[in-house]
Amino acid sequence: MTESRRPARRPGQGTGDRNAKPRQARRPSPSAVDPARTAARDVLRAVRDRDAYANLVLPALLRERKLDSRDAALATELTYGAARAQGLLDAVIESAAQRPVDEIDGGLLDVLRLGTYQLLRTRVAHHAAVATSVDLVRAEFGQGRAGFVNAVLRRVGEQTEDQWIERLAPDADRDPVGHLAFRYAHPMWIAQAFAHALGADAGELAEVLAADDARPIVHLVARPGIITAEELALVTGGEQGPWSPYAVHLDHGDPGRLDAVREGMAAVQDEGSQLVARALTLAPLTGDDGGRWLDLCAGPGGKAALLGALADLDGFTVDAVEPIEHRADLVRKTTRGMPVTVHVADGREPGLDPGYDRILVDAPCTGLGALRRRPEARWRRQPGDVADLVRLQKQLLASAIELLRPGGVVLYSTCSPHVSETVAIVADAVRRHGVEELDTRELVPGVPQLGDGPGVQLWPHRHGTDAMFMAALRKPIG
Repeated sequence: MTESRRPARRPGQGTGDRNAKPRQARRPSPSAVDPARTAARDVLRAVRDRDAYANLVLPALLRERKLDSRDAALATELTYGAARAQGLLDAVIESAAQRPVDEIDGGLLDVLRLGTYQLLRTRVAHHAAVATSVDLVRAEFGQGRAGFVNAVLRRVGEQTEDQWIERLAPDADRDPVGHLAFRYAHPMWIAQAFAHALGADAGELAEVLAADDARPIVHLVARPGIITAEELALVTGGEQGPWSPYAVHLDHGDPGRLDAVREGMAAVQDEGSQLVARALTLAPLTGDDGGRWLDLCAGPGGKAALLGALADLDGFTVDAVEPIEHRADLVRKTTRGMPVTVHVADGREPGLDPGYDRILVDAPCTGLGALRRRPEARWRRQPGDVADLVRLQKQLLASAIELLRPGGVVLYSTCSPHVSETVAIVADAVRRHGVEELDTRELVPGVPQLGDGPGVQLWPHRHGTDAMFMAALRKPIG
């Protein structure tokens, strides 16, 4: 139900006491402006100005400014929420401001997005959402622009999110995918890609988009041979994950502050990514496992570290390939103390000797399966990105098959459900290279609702993981 509010007061107008002296409009000092909203505004600005990643900028900023836990939690909610819902917010702002968002100064737009997000998608009181937004603008730009923001946000607050959706979204009967894309703040082309990937289960599209639009919980991976998931759950206060034997879920908190993470006993890793690495180790080979494994697309090192820990248990070794030096350095740090050798090379021509038993190709992709963890990514990716990535994915998979010994297995994975990056890549490899596609569902034991196979598509609404795809391919002998 829409909250009733008094009309906006003019600068200097009293608060109801006729004998009160008119107030002078003053810029609040920077220290007087809300620290949580200032932090959120600054992260959104970095994302807009520098194409920064919110999930990298925000934690560093929170530590630098020493925000207390309450302010840090609010800054996190506002930053990720506003970045995730940007398309919906911009449509509402355009309607309320009666001008396109690209005609609004970027500094004002950042604050308008934060204010609109608070008004439509949080329990923040409307007067607080408007007043703190106006303070942010007044402190930096002065009263004139603050008045514009005040007027726009008051118009936004006159309707609920559902009312704005009813007014602005495509008609649900004539364009059901477009309507859902608007409601759950996804670009239309991504919603269509999800519907295509769901196939006969396209009726679940609303559930997929809703899960993708929700704030995800933190997933940790317990390092095999160092700590068990049960032990990790006890020392962190988390809960063991349902699918990976190494997974622990945390509802809240900064995982970087956990002793287990700082000491290298655990790391942040989505449970779906854990299942991908584990599936490679479970794939049936023809002949014995000689213990020579390869991660062909290793940066930043999460899956290489899990493979390295598992290889170490059996005395095996892992080669890890990453073409960019600073990302290769991340792999080295992540796998320190493990039997992992990092090579700075292009996975398409890595210069390695063939004969690997197991190869992981966790290919560069659109990342559509991890949008919930990278809130701004859905608005950066474009349909035209797919073609170049598909070309690269085919080349990397061909390289892996060439490096594989006869009877060995390559596991191809992407953090995307887009069919051009998943089943189409696998079908092309089977046709071109004569590899045998295994039933990958058998390599993720205990996980339900994996579809008709032989590949595996995980979904956030079904499994609580990123939308990881994986397919296991065995090279024939002779």
